[in-house]
Amino acid sequence: MNTQKVQNVCYIIYFVCWFFVNSDAMTRQQLKNSGKLMKKSCMPKNDVTEEDVGQIEQGKFIETRNVMCYVACVYSMTQVVKNNKLSYDAVIKQVDVMFPPEMRDAVKAAAAHCKDIAKKYKDICEVSYWTAKCMYDYDSANFVFP
Repeated sequence: MNTQKVQNVCYIIYFVCWFFVNSDAMTRQQLKNSGKLMKKSCMPKNDVTEEDVGQIEQGKFIETRNVMCYVACVYSMTQVVKNNKLSYDAVIKQVDVMFPPEMRDAVKAAAAHCKDIAKKYKDICEVSYWTAKCMYDYDSANFVFP
């Protein structure tokens, strides 16, 4: 993907996030729809297919480097990766901004339960992947991932 297309996708995601910061949080369906933009951007960057990543939200985590880095790409686009590290504080902030009120406490509980995963791995791809898997395992009903 060329630089201009990446910038355009980033602007779109920024606008979507800005819009929802300045309005009510998204519904679960709106979260999923906004995730499609991230998915479309992150899949080619990490050489993954729909078969590789299309069922993460249903708990199908394929343990390959490309899938791990796809998860890290999505987390980066949601601005929860700071200085190449997954930021628990940024996760909580994004949950407050983007998630519907009825999901916030559950997603925050999953994030709190899984925040120490980052201590086990140095690589952002591994940290992101295992954190996402932990959050799914902790509360699959409230797990949303593109």
